[in-house]
Amino acid sequence: MIIHTIHVGITQTNCYVVGCEETREGVVIDPGGHPQRILKAIEESGLTIRYVLNTHCHFDHMGANAEIVAATGALLALHPAELPMLQARGGAAMFGVAVQESPMPDVELEPGQMIEVGALRFQVLHTPGHSPGSLTFYSEEERAAFDGDVLFQMGIGRTDLPGGSWDTLERSIREVLFTMPDETVIYPGHGPKTTVGQEKRSNPWVAG
Repeated sequence: MIIHTIHVGITQTNCYVVGCEETREGVVIDPGGHPQRILKAIEESGLTIRYVLNTHCHFDHMGANAEIVAATGALLALHPAELPMLQARGGAAMFGVAVQESPMPDVELEPGQMIEVGALRFQVLHTPGHSPGSLTFYSEEERAAFDGDVLFQMGIGRTDLPGGSWDTLERSIREVLFTMPDETVIYPGHGPKTTVGQEKRSNPWVAG
């Protein structure tokens, strides 16, 4: 699996360009800003982008949707519970940030759905708590999970934004993410990657 991490926007969101080594087909996960950086990574990787996937629709995860979709012709996919936030430009105005209006999704994702890109298969997991429609894209074969702002290295997503819930977030972590094999690599929306096992043992918010 090809994985390029690009730090974008004022919050240094992790945007991921992920692809299949065999077919050179790929996805962009959470294009939150700096579209030219993302497009450069796509060009350098030699990937044909089939989907733009939003783990959720806060502005720092969808702010470059329009530019990336227009440049690649990819299908935009997200959970339908995120549509109000998408239409509100990710709440950017609350933070004094301007982002381009996103197109509406081509695909509304549901839990259990599979996204296939070449030989890669991502299971769609509903992991709300940070936002109502937060999704994790999980490749069991590659032992990799792209979880947006759910679980970080030694941290968790904030729950004080509209639609957030600590109890719901904790359930998502314990009942979904922590049921994955310990060696599963978590690729979060911010900060360095980690593993399920490491966070089970050491994360001060949810360990034990």
